Amino acid sequence: MTGSAKATVFIDNERVIVTEYRFQPGDNTGWHRHGHDYVVVPLMDGKVKLVTKDGDSFAEMKKGAPYFRKEGVEHDVISANEGEYAFIEIELK
Repeated sequence: MTGSAKATVFIDNERVIVTEYRFQPGDNTGWHRHGHDYVVVPLMDGKVKLVTKDGDSFAEMKKGAPYFRKEGVEHDVISANEGEYAFIEIELK
């Protein structure tokens, strides 16, 4: 990924990859395809813009409320917040 969000990998082993993404207003992850099933855990309430091949949408994120997605998702995630935003992504190998 080549976006402007700061990605910090905390764990990368044979079972999982755990990455924290920190965004300033307007930061993005960069276009990417998920190669694994994954869980995202928001670290704070916020809103993200999801850019996909089918169009753009917005998602409300709630602190501590995880969600799961299957391998193959392709998108760019852009912060739609006025301040810092962050989440943890857990990829399941």
